[in-house]
Amino acid sequence: MSLYLGLDASTQSLTAIVLEIERDRRRIVFERSLVFDEHFPQYGTRHGVIPDGDPAVATSPPLMWVEALDAMMAALARSGLDLSRLAAISGSAQQHGSVYLNTSAAPTLASLDAGRPLVDQLTGIFARRVAPIWMDTSTSVECAELTTAVGGPEALAARSGSRAFERFTGPQIRKLFKREPATYRATNRIHLVSSFLATALVGQHAPIDVGDGSGTNLLDLGTGGWWPAALHATAPDLLAKLPPVTPSWTIVGRLSPYWQRRYGLPLAKVVAWSGDNPCSLIGTGLVNEGRVAISLGTSDTIFGLMRTPRVDPSGMGHVFGAPTGDYMGLTCFMNGSLARERVRDSFGLTWPAFSQLLESTAPGNAGRILLPWYEPEITPRVSEPGVRRFGLAADDAPGHVRGIVEAQQMALALHSQWMGVDVNTIHATGGAAANRGILRVMADVFGADVYQFHAGNSACLGAALRAFHADRLDEGQPISWSEVVREIAEPVAASRIEADAASHAIYRALMTVYAACEVEALEHLPAPPQGSRGPQRTPSSSSTTS
Repeated sequence: MSLYLGLDASTQSLTAIVLEIERDRRRIVFERSLVFDEHFPQYGTRHGVIPDGDPAVATSPPLMWVEALDAMMAALARSGLDLSRLAAISGSAQQHGSVYLNTSAAPTLASLDAGRPLVDQLTGIFARRVAPIWMDTSTSVECAELTTAVGGPEALAARSGSRAFERFTGPQIRKLFKREPATYRATNRIHLVSSFLATALVGQHAPIDVGDGSGTNLLDLGTGGWWPAALHATAPDLLAKLPPVTPSWTIVGRLSPYWQRRYGLPLAKVVAWSGDNPCSLIGTGLVNEGRVAISLGTSDTIFGLMRTPRVDPSGMGHVFGAPTGDYMGLTCFMNGSLARERVRDSFGLTWPAFSQLLESTAPGNAGRILLPWYEPEITPRVSEPGVRRFGLAADDAPGHVRGIVEAQQMALALHSQWMGVDVNTIHATGGAAANRGILRVMADVFGADVYQFHAGNSACLGAALRAFHADRLDEGQPISWSEVVREIAEPVAASRIEADAASHAIYRALMTVYAACEVEALEHLPAPPQGSRGPQRTPSSSSTTS
């Protein structure tokens, strides 16, 4: 029986799952999460992000991820598992974040002292001590510059899978080159969060996989390699600073001597890490077209497998490379769990009380609509936070609870139509997927069956399954993706929530009203620059902001 370790470095935590796999049995034998704010308070993060006076700026400390990785491996060593059976490791990480290393990184990683904590040895390898992450919205100008340089938004989306978005890595690199040229010159290697953590495991620079690389605006989906025109438009000599791109099943090395000597870990294979979204595709069992998953996490996302890429004509959706070698369509919404928490906290509610209020109100919320843009929003593009209320009083707690749940689900349905998928089954994952009241609204809005999963962290599970797949391939025993996800990445049949026909009819009618409210609110914004989320908003006269 072999063990496979999956790691997931999300915005707020590091999670590990170990799968035990034998011929006819797959089970999770270890699962643990380290919440950054709680376990590593010395970094001063809030929800894993360094507080900043500029709401458009969002960065995290890479050293925090390093310390978390070391602590997680220590916990694994103390788990009592027979780690000699650990065959392969892979990982998932929040997409789009970038880590900037100097020339000392390679020799330092190659000569780590197993008697000292990793964090103490890597403090000097960073050309930039912070990493801009997916929540950053400060690169509107750079998005417009990149878009213009490659021939316009349609050309950029057709080649890279997405229009220019502020959080994507390419615009972030360009911003650094323009505003901190000395830091850019001192940068020897620019990693994504995923490839940086894989680098820490193997003790040498690791490549970037196609799935995570396609979240940069720099990768050519057609060739699976870096796109010269985009690199040239971003910063000089960029190709020399980027790791190579590799298929998602590539063995990038083996655990370095540091991990073997410090924790008694074996010479396990390390498989290329990927982004959280591509890993979640595997972890939710979406290895065939026709089903979608909705992840209710820090951000809310809807995604599914594509055999051939289809680009969103509105420019809001994305096409990424999939770990299967295919593609995945995805639409992301920044105002996910943190927005739900804002509503909960603003009315002094517990989560059980939140759920009770949700269940006490009727589908359609009596026509009350909330646009919950508590943070700058990705879909639709809103640069400045501000809540819009239509027919909803500011002190109406039940209306806000149902309003945010319905708004988030209607936004997911409305802005995923470009994927061209007739949704009849939804795999729900993420922390809020434990709330069946929220899933009831999801089922009724989409008119689809909704299922839950035993494993809450689909990205982490997907990473472990990717390690299993790559190990089998490397051993000359290839396995189909349907077999990889069998049983372990399948939804719980008994968890099915069937759509209510009457409620679905209410939401079909309300969807038109919700879309009109979005348009009304957005029409009071100045037109955004090409390729950006745009300048500050002016509040609508028929709505309120907070």
